[in-house]
Amino acid sequence: MDTTQTTTTDHNIWTGMTATDPRALRAWLVELGFTEGVLVEDGDLVHHSEMLWPEGGRVMISSGRTDDPHFTTAVGGAMVYVVTDRPDEVHARAQALGATVTRPLEDTDYGSRGFSILDGEGNSWSFGTYAG
Repeated sequence: MDTTQTTTTDHNIWTGMTATDPRALRAWLVELGFTEGVLVEDGDLVHHSEMLWPEGGRVMISSGRTDDPHFTTAVGGAMVYVVTDRPDEVHARAQALGATVTRPLEDTDYGSRGFSILDGEGNSWSFGTYAG
């Protein structure tokens, strides 16, 4: 049995999601603690946008586009895990927003503290201290 560990360089993975109202989802994420990044729009259509998590990482949000199915996903079909050193603060912001809680703020048996919520589009967002 080979027990050699492989060393890898960790690069970011950007989750992408389609939203019925990408601008509203971006505003909601700002209230949770994300900062606004790139926004490429044409009239009502959001071609590409980025929301940055201050502790590292980002998500891409766009409008559904029948002309570009490569970057279109089912609305509400994303599950995102966000690592944070401050889950209690993020949880308080989520409560202030009236977010639907699907997993209460709790300490887990694997050493993480976190919770899960749904956004207005139906995507699942989990925030926790577990970083792998």
